[in-house]
Amino acid sequence: MLSVVIPALNEEAVIGAAVGEIETVLLEAKIADFEILVVDDGSTDRTAELAAESGAIVVSNLQNMGYGFSLKKGIRQARHDIIVTIDADGTYPIKEIPALVRKYQEGHHMVVAARSGVHYWGTALKRPMRLLLGRLVEYVTGERIPDVNSGLRVFSRRQSMAFFDQLSNKFSFSTSITLIYSLNQLFIEYVPIDYAKRVGESKVRLFRDSLRTLQYIVNAVVYYNPIKLFILLAAVPALVTLGCFAAAAIFASAAALWVGIGALMVGLLIAALGLLGVLIQQLLLPSSSSKAVETGETDGVRVAPVD
Repeated sequence: MLSVVIPALNEEAVIGAAVGEIETVLLEAKIADFEILVVDDGSTDRTAELAAESGAIVVSNLQNMGYGFSLKKGIRQARHDIIVTIDADGTYPIKEIPALVRKYQEGHHMVVAARSGVHYWGTALKRPMRLLLGRLVEYVTGERIPDVNSGLRVFSRRQSMAFFDQLSNKFSFSTSITLIYSLNQLFIEYVPIDYAKRVGESKVRLFRDSLRTLQYIVNAVVYYNPIKLFILLAAVPALVTLGCFAAAAIFASAAALWVGIGALMVGLLIAALGLLGVLIQQLLLPSSSSKAVETGETDGVRVAPVD
């Protein structure tokens, strides 16, 4: 019925308990046909050994390849179409998996566990970064997204694989799959959960991984909805124009007037480039594609071509 995919890097302290709890929860929920795949991402401890002893199917990377790479590898090797992804660090409530699966079976294309609580928001530096990236993703998609990069989610193996070439091989995998599903007008349901303190040290590097996430957001908006990026860029010279024109009117400054005119021209040029980007996008992206047919979503779904 379903495959649980767990990417793991040096998680020997928790991987055995996580696999055992997942098995217990699924059996208690009367879900008999399942498999648990642990993708060992080049761990230097006993993660793979303990996962195998706990009854999981272990898939190993010979070296550390990244969070998204490991998820893709596990998804490819899964036997079932219903995929549950969850991290091995003890932060996500495993007991919620059956409820998320039932919600998915109502017809949603993806169900995401939306995190909350003090452990989710983290440090004083992490909180504003989460807010910034969250607001940026909402601007790009035009939708409210309570949690853009949750590691606990349910979706279709067949459907997700159609987008693999567009999804990050690193920690941005979760953000990129949320973006791609949303921009392709697929139905995403967010279910609130409590987020616990992780066991061990986080593998996320805030500044580096935030920049990578920003890169994927920009890539997605340029491909799917370029006008939004150009509107954002044009807003800067537009504000400069208004400020300069106001200064010219108040102080009778010719210099401010000419700077304002220059900023206005820059803004108009950026807007024109945005309209050209929309035209190119319409030529490159058909209203329906072979990917949409492949995933069974032919009604209003636009899917980027994958080479």
